[in-house]
Amino acid sequence: AAAEQGAKILVKIDGDGQMNPALIPGFVAPLLAGTADMTKGNRFYSTDYVRGMPASRIFGNGVLSFMSKLSSGYWSLLDPTNGFIALHASVFTALPGPKLAPRYFFESDLLFRLNLLRANVVDIPMRAAYGDEASNLRIGSVILPFLWCHLRNFVKRVTYTYFIRDFSIASLYLVFGIPLFLFGVTYGLYEWFEHARDGILAPAGTVMLAALPVITGFQLLLAFLTYDVSSTPRIAVHRDLAPNQDLEKCDHDRKIVPISTAIQTGSKKK
Repeated sequence: AAAEQGAKILVKIDGDGQMNPALIPGFVAPLLAGTADMTKGNRFYSTDYVRGMPASRIFGNGVLSFMSKLSSGYWSLLDPTNGFIALHASVFTALPGPKLAPRYFFESDLLFRLNLLRANVVDIPMRAAYGDEASNLRIGSVILPFLWCHLRNFVKRVTYTYFIRDFSIASLYLVFGIPLFLFGVTYGLYEWFEHARDGILAPAGTVMLAALPVITGFQLLLAFLTYDVSSTPRIAVHRDLAPNQDLEKCDHDRKIVPISTAIQTGSKKK
């Protein structure tokens, strides 16, 4: 609704009293300066910030943060479920709004889709206030659904980034690393079971035939992970998205006529 009414910066905070609205100027500043496309809160920036936070939330957020790093590609971000967000309107309108996940997975899914746009997301340190309120987020009940959603987003991100939009050395790391690692593990387990059942030692050649693909494949997967970490988006893209959206709007209003149509019209008039 804010984007439709022409807001340039969109801000979202949760209504549970844990987020101080006085922090909004600090969240908005990087967007106005053109250095970020979205800013989000980070309650883990300092050890002082986590004092008073329940231990279960610290552990659960740590697990969710790692899964979010893997699925979204923003390896430098923490606290992915933080609901304090400032987002540039031109970036938001470029997102597939109806596809964004609802409820607790919204923030994590938003990061995944922002990475597909190569948007720059920045953490803003903040202190959260915790009282006697009971959280509706139960780590035990959401960990498996979250794990599935993160795994799905990871596969989508890797497929689109490294095989559809581009094909790089990181793509080769996956093409060779995954088959080698899976072959080594599968063959090694099979030979181990067979020789253990017969009560004999496996020959050195058999051991090497299983171990070498595992080692090589694992090294290639580590190389891909290193490449993925280094390719985290660092440059704001909202200035590049805005002109394209203006052109789409003009075309929708029929203020711009496609060149091919103009040529055909001119030919007919001749």
